[in-house]
Amino acid sequence: MSMLKKPQLVEAVVFFNDRGICKQMLYPEFEAVLDGVVGLPEYADRQMRSAYLLVNLRLQVRSVVFFYLDFDEEGRADTGWNLPLRQLAERAGRGPDLGAGPIRLACASQCPVAWQQMHLWDPSLTPERNDLVLLRDAIKANNLGVLVEEEAPQALDAERLQVAQEDSWYAPPEITREMAEQLADKMEKEHRLKTAQLVRQQRLRLTSLSQQNEEALARMRHAADQSTAELQQQIRALQHALREQQEINATLEAQLAGEAERYQASREEMNLQLRALERHGRTETDILRAQFEGELQARVEAAIAEYRELIAVRDVELAYRDQLDAQLQDEVNRLREVCEALERQSGQRVLEQLSDLGVVFVVYHPGAGHLTIPLADVPRYQDNPLAYAAAKCFVSEGQYRQWLAHYQQPSCEASLANGDRCGMPVDRVDAPSRFVVGESNCCPRHRAGGRLRTAG
Repeated sequence: MSMLKKPQLVEAVVFFNDRGICKQMLYPEFEAVLDGVVGLPEYADRQMRSAYLLVNLRLQVRSVVFFYLDFDEEGRADTGWNLPLRQLAERAGRGPDLGAGPIRLACASQCPVAWQQMHLWDPSLTPERNDLVLLRDAIKANNLGVLVEEEAPQALDAERLQVAQEDSWYAPPEITREMAEQLADKMEKEHRLKTAQLVRQQRLRLTSLSQQNEEALARMRHAADQSTAELQQQIRALQHALREQQEINATLEAQLAGEAERYQASREEMNLQLRALERHGRTETDILRAQFEGELQARVEAAIAEYRELIAVRDVELAYRDQLDAQLQDEVNRLREVCEALERQSGQRVLEQLSDLGVVFVVYHPGAGHLTIPLADVPRYQDNPLAYAAAKCFVSEGQYRQWLAHYQQPSCEASLANGDRCGMPVDRVDAPSRFVVGESNCCPRHRAGGRLRTAG
């Protein structure tokens, strides 16, 4: 009797975009992409979601590994990428049944090697878009050109055929109690295996949906924080302008009050002169009164005209000064940009030379993992590394700093009545987007009370 051959498996790699599967290739072609022999310009400066597949010769998926792959500005694969896809596929846990029994599945929520989890991603298992169903249908279409092995009917050797007793040709064999128990045990085991497989599928789907919801919530929080910061900056600018206008109004009111006091003093002086002249006669008094009122009216009108002219001149001067300030500010900004450009040119030239030599800029930040920094993002990373890492985690810089302090020392930050810090150990929150101030960095007693403020 000839031994049965183990079915051969074909290795393939599939790329995903927002619409679904966008590219398929056999593993030798993928190795050419990794070695830089073949480039993919359509994926330039992008992080692609990919899947490594093991497919049998009947176009049935047996193993899947969902992983990330970064491409540079010219569409070349990351030279530092070295994920052991074959080992992950062999050591992965059980997944859904795609037609040939439960597959082996490795993803972010089901990774056999913990430190490689950051390089994997979870597939979508929603009814609207199921990535595993897309893989099954794509492999069935056989766009890779795999030579399909048809299932041939197994021929029985005539020498192995045995003829039953003549008296048992027509009478069915009696089903003993032992046979019934064995059949019941077999059916119970099959039912348990199917139930366990359904439970694993539902857990994987729930994990995928939970992670997608958390990422969407983190993006919405980040956008809300940015919008709030912009509105607060506008409010501060308007408050500053209001204070300047109030100072100008206070200055003008002080000037008007001084002029009013001088007018009052002049009026009192005129009244004293009038009372002195009244002793010399009514007629002369009337003449002087009329003359006084005429001169007073003329002085008032002249003073009012003069101050109106002064106010108009002041308004023109203020407008000219504002225009001059704007021109000077534009000139300062232009000179600052020129200085920054001159400073960047020296460092930028060195970075470009290193990038041409194949140097890749990789940094590690807690919560974000190992980040491959494109050459265009190096200046922004140098200006504020924590802000760059916070943007990769979809949180604000302030929240990332607070989470980092919690991550380095996970203890309660609440203040006790005597002013000391509580310091009770708390569970560490590994993801910045899940960190909530006043909840994640407080022990259950202070988190439930909510009255004590956390230590700064």
